[in-house]
Amino acid sequence: MTEQHLSVDQVAELLGTSVRFPRRLIEERRIRYVKVGRHVRIPASAVDDFLATHTVKPIRRPRARFGRAA
Repeated sequence: MTEQHLSVDQVAELLGTSVRFPRRLIEERRIRYVKVGRHVRIPASAVDDFLATHTVKPIRRPRARFGRAA
């Protein structure tokens, strides 16, 4: 099975960012990419990996025993 490769524009739309953000990720080599001639393609799994490693989990703080005073 072949993996889907996305263009920079498609990745930007998927992430909800401008085109500049995925281009910066590529330039800083923070995401995997494939060069086909002058075209740059990003594997869909690379986008999933990037999102998984940069997801911040919420902190569960214990609730106070008593409510706030009025």
